[in-house]
Amino acid sequence: MKRRKLALAAGFCFSFLLGTLLNVLFIPAFDPQQQQQQQQQRHNAGVTHSLPGSPAGAPGEAGGGSRWDLARQIRERYEEVLRYQQRPARAAAAGSRLLVMRPSERRLMDLAPGRLSSSSERPEAPWDPRSRLELSLSPLRLGCGDISNVTDVHYLGSGYTKAVYKAELNGSLAVALKSVDFGGHDIDNCVKLYGTLEDCYRLASYKIIKEMVLLQRLRHSNILQLYGYCYQDSNDISDTLTAITELGSPLEMIQLLQTSWEDRFRICFSLVRLLHYLAHSPLGSVTLLDFRPRQFVIVDGELRVTDLDDASIEETSCTSNRDCFMEFPARNFTLPCSVEGKCQHMNEKRNLYNAYRFFFTYLLPHSAPSSLRPLLNTIVNATGELQWGIDETAAHLERVLHLYKSGMYLQNTTWTPRSDYRKVPEAAIVNENYRCWPSYHHKGCLLSTFDVSEAMEICESHSQCKAFVLTNRTTWTGRQLVFFKMGSTSIVSDCEKTTYVKVTD
Repeated sequence: MKRRKLALAAGFCFSFLLGTLLNVLFIPAFDPQQQQQQQQQRHNAGVTHSLPGSPAGAPGEAGGGSRWDLARQIRERYEEVLRYQQRPARAAAAGSRLLVMRPSERRLMDLAPGRLSSSSERPEAPWDPRSRLELSLSPLRLGCGDISNVTDVHYLGSGYTKAVYKAELNGSLAVALKSVDFGGHDIDNCVKLYGTLEDCYRLASYKIIKEMVLLQRLRHSNILQLYGYCYQDSNDISDTLTAITELGSPLEMIQLLQTSWEDRFRICFSLVRLLHYLAHSPLGSVTLLDFRPRQFVIVDGELRVTDLDDASIEETSCTSNRDCFMEFPARNFTLPCSVEGKCQHMNEKRNLYNAYRFFFTYLLPHSAPSSLRPLLNTIVNATGELQWGIDETAAHLERVLHLYKSGMYLQNTTWTPRSDYRKVPEAAIVNENYRCWPSYHHKGCLLSTFDVSEAMEICESHSQCKAFVLTNRTTWTGRQLVFFKMGSTSIVSDCEKTTYVKVTD
């Protein structure tokens, strides 16, 4: 036993010595110069990210990200912009007249491949992401000269990519200025991963360029207007882009809930008109992938979409219905797969369900005229279950609007006035206000009515009301604005108003 233990110990020592000898003989020693050369080679591999033959796993200057991968992303975004800019064949066949001209100031240029190819195929010729190619836009009214002397500039907000500022041009025109946010999420993450600010800027700037192209291609009253753009040097980067657009008011849902039903219906109605246009646009069916209230603004009471950088016209491909699965926080849907291998109406249905969960369910039924609530509830339920498409939804909202504007929603009411009212032509009541909800006037009770009979009904429903004044102002539906008063002791002459005073025994 003792001999066996000695033999095992000797064998172990021999193996250890043999391993050490082999390491000394065959494994090269640490060479600082050689390691420095290897690091330089890896760095060069990152710098030559624009070459098509560069390996996809070549590390960049920071974060270990592939510089070739960054170049690929830039190229894909550029090709996406070109797809949106190119005139569709059906529009050309219909004789669509799109004026295309070279911008008069700096050229709208950015990174461009020598030849288009799919993202999965390597380009045959080397492509440098700093190469330039002109993109044509229709004539625009504003440029660098107009924003060189802007005044009253205020920061409005920012998202992942863009920062938005309010500015005044020529002391009269208020506009929104959109530019890449150098402190934003997209730039910050990209620089940490790839270590190159200029290329990261160009990647982010394509979102603004895509939005500019879409704002021009998709012309609709519920889409924000593009006024112009400007290229200028900033942050040690040449040709940084600023888009100049129409200015709108931010959409505040809490404030909307405090407005009249008529104004809330207008928001939903304008949203449906927008989604109907997007479903049948010249580019095809457009979906808003980032569909949130913050992507919309209000201009003159109308809802308008302002952010289109995450819009898409790509319909989801499928081989079976299982591929057409739409997941939302509260509901999931499976749409049919067409014989063409596309999910049927997925872009349209995604927009419609988002409109339901962000807008319809909050704004449509509450405080609506009682006779319209059943129809409004039907609209909300049908869109929440995706039983209708956008065409059916738009038709039903048109019907609600017709009933409301024409006064037909009042025909089935059985209300009869309990009091008599004395008409006082060309007269108004100066003071004697009381507050009601919702009101168009924050210090009084100013509501819209279809006719005098409805004004009497409203007055009798308010315990404070003793009189009301018909004004010469109307709402967007043509309904008359009426001031409801708690007394009539301060009647004055006013040729543009008519007062009705409740007669008491």
